[in-house]
Amino acid sequence: MSFINSSALDDLARRLEEAIPPSIRNLGQDLESNFKAVLQAQLARLDLVSRTEFDVQAALLARTQAALTAMEQRLKDIEARLATPP
Repeated sequence: MSFINSSALDDLARRLEEAIPPSIRNLGQDLESNFKAVLQAQLARLDLVSRTEFDVQAALLARTQAALTAMEQRLKDIEARLATPP
């Protein structure tokens, strides 16, 4: 599952390639491909979620917290009614 777009990965691989000395840079395309492969492999090992999935989970958590707060208030109201004699 890739969460970084290919152009960003290509750009990062290209910048890494440009950072090496010109005498070694002659390997060019092979290095860029290898850098890209290594970067993709390392990013795949990270436990990442997409922004969309994160936003969905954050919204779900917010709704759950609101429901819990409402239930806690209802419970307090019920306990208060039960605590006062008729």
